[in-house]
Amino acid sequence: MDREKIIEDYLSRHIPEMIHGNMPLDGGNLIIEAEDLDAFIERDPRSKKFIKRLIGSKEFIQNIPRYCLWLVDAAPTEMRSIKPIRERVEACRKYRLASKRSATQKLADTPWLFGEIRQPANGNILVVPRVSSERREYIPIGYLDSETIASDAVLIVPNAELDLFGMLTSRVHMAWMRIVAGRLTMRYRYSAQLVYNNFPFHKPTPEITITAKRILDARAKYPDASMADLYDPNFMPIELRKAHRENDLAV
Repeated sequence: MDREKIIEDYLSRHIPEMIHGNMPLDGGNLIIEAEDLDAFIERDPRSKKFIKRLIGSKEFIQNIPRYCLWLVDAAPTEMRSIKPIRERVEACRKYRLASKRSATQKLADTPWLFGEIRQPANGNILVVPRVSSERREYIPIGYLDSETIASDAVLIVPNAELDLFGMLTSRVHMAWMRIVAGRLTMRYRYSAQLVYNNFPFHKPTPEITITAKRILDARAKYPDASMADLYDPNFMPIELRKAHRENDLAV
């Protein structure tokens, strides 16, 4: 049995798949920046129910608000009747048709949808930023709910258990990541194929579940702090650092 088959069999038995988030392939036309949100909704308040928070690496780490049109299951009649949505969808169609890639041109048949959709219908989403600062002791990893759209600037594990979160946010995993991950200038570039799939995971333990929960509890004490604030090596809260140390020992 070759190495790739061994890895595939091991992961399928023990570790859930890590995948890319949703890829817009829209030329920015399905994206609504925070400064444009109020004006967009004001043009037609009916559009509000089709707008969701969009999270990429930068938005997740720095808590930057960004939004998108999420028109999965939207009725054609309703989309056509809302002018700001109709305009954005038409602009997305033209963008895709103008592409030199035949695969992108084909997506012009569904210009109201993201080019690649991997959003779970329910449950939580474990999020790993694809790019993170080399200054941090730990890559900021965390959870989103399924109502928040994860872009392809992050990697996700739908419905991930706490023990997996504990293993990924451990010093052991960070040491592995620093050896095998790619770099964008000096920043770490996390890869599902190189870092996650090849990591020597072990059987989860109840202790890791407990210490992982303590990390989330320590973060919750600072609801106004971004991940960038919490994981700045100069300002990391004492409770959070202690929770990570306990998790490191458990892993």
